[in-house]
Amino acid sequence: MYRFMREAGFDDFDSLYEWSVTDAPAFWEAVCEFCAIHFDKAADQILRRPDTIMDAGWFDGSQLNYAANLLRNGGDGAAIIFVGENGARRELSHDDLRAAVAAIAAGLKAVGIGKGDRVAGFLPNCPEAVIAMLATASLGAIWSSCSPDFGVNGVVDRFGQIRPRVLFAPNGYYYNGKTCDTRPVVDSVVEKIPEIEHVVVLPFVNDLPVTLSTSRAVTWSDFSVEGSPLDFTPVDFDHPLYIMFSSGTTGVPKCIVHGHGGSLLQHMKEHVLHTDIGARDRLFYFTTCGWMMWNWLVSGLATGATLVLFDGSPFYKDGRILWQMAEKERVTVFGTSAKYISALEKAGVRPGDEFDLPELRALLSTGSPLAPESFDYVYDAIGADLQLASISGGTDIVSCFALGNPVLPVRRGELQCRGLGMAVQIFNEEGRAVVGEHGELVCTQPFPSAPVGFWDDADGSRYRAAYFERFPGVWAHGDFAELTEHGGIIIHGRSDAVLNPGGVRIGTAEIYRQVEKLDEIVESIAIGQHWGDDVRVVLFVIVRDGIVLDESLKVRIKSVIRENTTPRHVPAKIVAVPEIPRTKSGKIVELAVRSVVHGEAVKNTDALANPDALAYFADVPELSED
Repeated sequence: MYRFMREAGFDDFDSLYEWSVTDAPAFWEAVCEFCAIHFDKAADQILRRPDTIMDAGWFDGSQLNYAANLLRNGGDGAAIIFVGENGARRELSHDDLRAAVAAIAAGLKAVGIGKGDRVAGFLPNCPEAVIAMLATASLGAIWSSCSPDFGVNGVVDRFGQIRPRVLFAPNGYYYNGKTCDTRPVVDSVVEKIPEIEHVVVLPFVNDLPVTLSTSRAVTWSDFSVEGSPLDFTPVDFDHPLYIMFSSGTTGVPKCIVHGHGGSLLQHMKEHVLHTDIGARDRLFYFTTCGWMMWNWLVSGLATGATLVLFDGSPFYKDGRILWQMAEKERVTVFGTSAKYISALEKAGVRPGDEFDLPELRALLSTGSPLAPESFDYVYDAIGADLQLASISGGTDIVSCFALGNPVLPVRRGELQCRGLGMAVQIFNEEGRAVVGEHGELVCTQPFPSAPVGFWDDADGSRYRAAYFERFPGVWAHGDFAELTEHGGIIIHGRSDAVLNPGGVRIGTAEIYRQVEKLDEIVESIAIGQHWGDDVRVVLFVIVRDGIVLDESLKVRIKSVIRENTTPRHVPAKIVAVPEIPRTKSGKIVELAVRSVVHGEAVKNTDALANPDALAYFADVPELSED
């Protein structure tokens, strides 16, 4: 970051950031040069229609290939290290990876896959998922994936919309000590999506057969064409690379299309500049193939870094499996979720004391706001000299609006800075930019990783409605946030989950930060319940084993909230529940809980990791009382 700043002619980050958003074409061209992004054909124009995010044109006339940029590093150095919760370990060199991608690309080509065709992965987070994606991208075909813990309806809700011609799927997977057979799900999916012509079955679980009922199945080894040359199809900058899916908890998931150039350029900026990742690094992020952080992680190959993949439960056995892996594999950048960090603290795990982690230099967190107390825990229990980077963005942009920064201070409870080239502001209700106040996180100018569009949305109406209706022409991301005076960002929760008692807008994260300080509380979720002519705050909590949510504990909860926030934040009702529903990527779902409390149907429970948990929130006696 410092070297890029000085080469661009600036002495401080604030000046660099201001240039990146006021002269976007020059900035993004400089990023391409600094990160050595390979174009098969140079651009005629860097930015066309700079006054519109949705219709802006980036790098017109250029051609490149995402996979070619990720596979440009050859040699026998490690490209991927895979670790499974069952003790499995595999390592692929850069040459091994290139050969494997070439073999699968040849298999895809042999069955007629080419530019614009869809290929889907229903796969664990393993090397074959990366290989299949890169093979697809190398041909100019379009990749889409979800994790193998989805049920039939969840898979069909996603892949049924995009109609892939080839599906990569495992015979099963391991999770928390259990072996899960995915073959019945795959058979049902293939039956429900007739456009799937070929199913490539990965023998991921050794003691399960690889046979499927469908005649369209072939094994991974039989599909591969070993010894094939590796070729890359040059495509336009905005040619579709990925189709990604929104969480789908409020309806059928949105199919968000991202392009080769925008994904590559944005990820390279975030990896090389904001995270200082290079060939010396071993990059790990705990994710599944159904979360955008998988796509973000895989792009790390373009820097020459080694990817460390893990598949399984992060709390398998004694909850230390990820740190055992980090020690053994010498992880330098460790990525996870805010909830995982909170859970480690609650469990009394102290990785810095228990494991030898001299190479670890950065810890990344996303998925939900990282509480100030979690900053304290990381520096006390994991490493005093780490760069702790809370980052925030989304599937919608397959990247981040706010990130870490190696040349800026880490401030407790804050994301270090806005991403370079991202014109992020906080708008109040009147659409005016504010500093030091809560409001809507928006982006006011074009950026390369904005979606190419939504699938089957020819007139762009659904895309426009998703992001541009609140403030015409301005991207409203759906985060309730705050821009600090020194340029940091604080995320207070999702805008659609904002509580509104007495007309005062309250972010749910503000409540969680206080409640989850208490040792007795494992986790919490807050909603607004319609009551009388107003809305009242209702807080559901999971308490530790052996703890009872009695009146004295309720008083303590209310006191800590009142003392550290405002009286408006204090819940009218506090109710104990045994489980909180969450998405497959681990995010709690306030909207689904709110719907159940109000007797409304939840449209798509297949998007949830634990849909049965919703039953705890129906007909709660305390919620019918004053």
